Amino acid sequence: MNIANDLLRNLDKLHTTERGVARIKKNLNIDTELAVKYCYNKILEENTIINRKGKNWYATTNNCIISVNAYTFTIITAHSL
Repeated sequence: MNIANDLLRNLDKLHTTERGVARIKKNLNIDTELAVKYCYNKILEENTIINRKGKNWYATTNNCIISVNAYTFTIITAHSL
């Protein structure tokens, strides 16, 4: 199974909680209510590397890492690198 392709095939299911939006905005220092769309676009960037460890995917781009639950497609958090 290609893990990265599994995440990419299910990007339409990507979501987060209200607290998740606040956490993503704070950690990435972004000023948008569209935190899910921001993460969605980051995951689709050409240079993004996607790895799975346990129950989570980790999408690493040039400037951040995004953690996504592999079963619910919930964005858990994102951090600047």
